[in-house]
Amino acid sequence: MARRRLALALAIATLTPALAACSSGGTAATTGVETKTITIRSANGTHVFQVELARTPAEQQRGLMYRTDIPRDGGMLFAPYPPEGGPPREASFWMENTPTPLDILFIRPDGTIARIAENTVPFDRSPIPSGEPVSAVLEILGGRAAELGIAEGDKVELPA
Repeated sequence: MARRRLALALAIATLTPALAACSSGGTAATTGVETKTITIRSANGTHVFQVELARTPAEQQRGLMYRTDIPRDGGMLFAPYPPEGGPPREASFWMENTPTPLDILFIRPDGTIARIAENTVPFDRSPIPSGEPVSAVLEILGGRAAELGIAEGDKVELPA
């Protein structure tokens, strides 16, 4: 009986981290992802977001897939882009396995927004191109850019 309890306790201890990692509702606090404050200065004011960082190729490939818990002033920053370094380059994203509409902000090396792909279609595999070389990409909840009056050309203050 004691062996059975020990085996059960070990099984639970082993499975708990795996289940947390597979959760579709994890937040930065529960997933251990690094977060940073991003400020966007637009014609109608300053907008602050607390975003998760996707720096490695694996983090950037996963992005916000499977997530349904994106806060109104949250999101994900893909920086540096490309993750392997080098000069800025044209980016292309898609919404495969992403159940939540997003606004995708493509950011030039000077910190200005080159393009905003608004309210991207969940689960769509169509490419969403930046249209020019970028050094970072910011994903926020779909519709927030229009709601806040964020526009192409606005300045994004990126973390160092």
